[in-house]
Amino acid sequence: MGEALGQTLALALGVALSPFPIIAVILMLLTPKARINGTAFVAGWFVGLVAVGGIVLAVGSQTSDSPTSTSSGIVKLVLGLLLLLLAVRNWQKRPKEGEGAQMPKWMSAIDSFGPVKAAGLAALLSGLNPKNLLLTAAAATTVAELGLSTGQEVGWLVAFAVLASLTVATPVGILLVLGDRADAILSSWKVWLAQNNSAVMAVLLLVVGVKLVGDGISILAA
Repeated sequence: MGEALGQTLALALGVALSPFPIIAVILMLLTPKARINGTAFVAGWFVGLVAVGGIVLAVGSQTSDSPTSTSSGIVKLVLGLLLLLLAVRNWQKRPKEGEGAQMPKWMSAIDSFGPVKAAGLAALLSGLNPKNLLLTAAAATTVAELGLSTGQEVGWLVAFAVLASLTVATPVGILLVLGDRADAILSSWKVWLAQNNSAVMAVLLLVVGVKLVGDGISILAA
C-alpha cells in the first residue's frame, strides 16, 4: 500500500488544495451552527471522495489487463490533457489587478444550511467537481494497475481520502481548539483564498496535468 500512496500523494494534494470548498467550510464556521455544519461538511467531503474513488477503483481493477495496460495509458493521457485545459481556464479566470474575486452564487446561501445540506454540498464538491473528479479518477486508475489485494485497495482509498480531506478539516480543527478566537484567522484565510483561487488552481492543475500526460505517454510507448 505504501507504493500506492507514494504514487498518488501528489494527486491527493491536488484534491486537498481546493480553495472554494475551504472557503465554504470557513463560511460555515462563522455561523451559529459552526461546529455541527463544519463537521458534517468534512464527513460529506470524505464520503464523496471514497464513493468516486471506490467506483473507479472497482472498474479499473476488473478491466486492467496488465500492470501498464494500454487502456490505463490512454486514461492517464486523457485525464492529463483535461487537467491542462482546466489549468488554462482557471488562469484566464483569475482576477485582474484591482479587481475583486467573484464567489459562486451558492455561497450566499450557506448561512441557512443545516448539517444535511452541508454534508451534501461537500460530497458534490469533492466527488463531482471536475478537478477533483479527474484527480481522484487518475489516482484510482493508478492504484488499479498495481495488482493490490482488495484489503490493500480499501486501505489505500481510506488513506487517500483522509489526506485529501486535511485542508477542509483543518479550519474545523482550529475552531474546536481556539473557539471564538479562530474567527480572525479563518476570515483572513477566506480573503486570501478568494483572491488567489484561480492562480493557485491553474498552477496546481498544470503540474499534475503534465505529470499525467507524461505517465500516459510512457505507458503507451512501452
